[in-house]
Amino acid sequence: QKVKDSMRVLLPVLLNKSHESYDKIRAILLYIFSTNGTTQENLEKLIQNVQIESDSDMIRNWKYLDVPVISSFALQQPKYPRRDRSSEETFQLSRWTPVIKDVMEDAIENKLDSKDWPYSSRCPPTWNGSGAV
Repeated sequence: QKVKDSMRVLLPVLLNKSHESYDKIRAILLYIFSTNGTTQENLEKLIQNVQIESDSDMIRNWKYLDVPVISSFALQQPKYPRRDRSSEETFQLSRWTPVIKDVMEDAIENKLDSKDWPYSSRCPPTWNGSGAV
């Protein structure tokens, strides 16, 4: 069954003292994933009420993997261009290819934009693909 009011289900879990902070972070992340992001104010309230300020970077850092943690139209970042994988053979249960696969393939092929990926190393022009760089 689809959960109608996920915040009503989530709050008792988060306020329960017997759960560890990592379990609470997982619950908050599941809430964010299911709602395709949350507002900055809502995220701050969740972090303060659950008292996980020291571990809040674990939640916020998902934005670097293109997860819409904050769902504000003004703050939307351009998405990483996806590859067409319609012709690839997939497993019967595979439905989705993560963005990190596209990023890693572009890194191997030396196609990453240095503006977006300043710390990726560039291969020398004489590199023939025969070894790691």
